[in-house]
Amino acid sequence: MSREDLERLNDEGIGAWDRHDTDGFVKLLADDFVWIDDTTPEPMRTRDAARAYTQAWFTAFPDMHIRTTNTVCTDDQIACELEFTGTNTGTLAMGGMEIPPTGKSVTSRGTYFMKCENGKITEFHTHPDAAGMMMQLGLMGAPA
Repeated sequence: MSREDLERLNDEGIGAWDRHDTDGFVKLLADDFVWIDDTTPEPMRTRDAARAYTQAWFTAFPDMHIRTTNTVCTDDQIACELEFTGTNTGTLAMGGMEIPPTGKSVTSRGTYFMKCENGKITEFHTHPDAAGMMMQLGLMGAPA
């Protein structure tokens, strides 16, 4: 894949998340993808798991908007920093727990690394700032 193809695939993925288009994002995953996320106990390897994960974010933050703030691209990988804003008006499912809505708004950050082949995401490593988000939601205190 060319860098332009990688950037286009990345833009498509960010656009799907920003539109809350679960299926639009999942279709970008290769048949044998692996998705490793800091908030999940095991890597995701099925489309159903990927759908459930993305839908959990859209349920927790129905007004979520995402934008990239920094991108680095090589011949087969792309790394991004992103920022998301949203109001927690739905149940937050994270780390095997379900947390009732707080009604609070957040501005949170995260990073991800994506490897691609033949126009599809083969490896996706996501690192949301869960602790920072939890502090903004009033669910944990700031470190001393």
